[in-house]
Amino acid sequence: MLVRLIYASHTQEAISGRLIEDILSQAQVHNPTKGITGLLCYSRNTFVQVLEGGRDEVNRLFQLLAKDPRHQDVTLLSYEEIVERRYANWAMARVALDKLNMSLLLRYSDQAQLDPFTVSGESTARLLEALAEAGALGTRG
Repeated sequence: MLVRLIYASHTQEAISGRLIEDILSQAQVHNPTKGITGLLCYSRNTFVQVLEGGRDEVNRLFQLLAKDPRHQDVTLLSYEEIVERRYANWAMARVALDKLNMSLLLRYSDQAQLDPFTVSGESTARLLEALAEAGALGTRG
């Protein structure tokens, strides 16, 4: 059974290029063998990540991420059974929202900055879909 899980978290420090590369390197190594695909979205000190794959594998990964010291205030935004993946082409795609036109954020939020803690899980899911459709994703793996 396939599932899609979306969560948000904070970091203590601003998100650096090195931190993103570390996360993406780990995803590139581990996610394909576990059948997990997804997208990592970030801005300043906030992460939003969507994971797709088998229920057991996605649940195990989410439990590990919730314990990862790089993530704080881990909040589950959405969890659903799916019939097909939206992010099947990427072990983990990425998008830095600080580099995008903020009008896209305003379509799904009342402010022009990423704050998934103040919008619905559905709004966050639609933002991620819009990013994918707009070709705003950087890929690695």
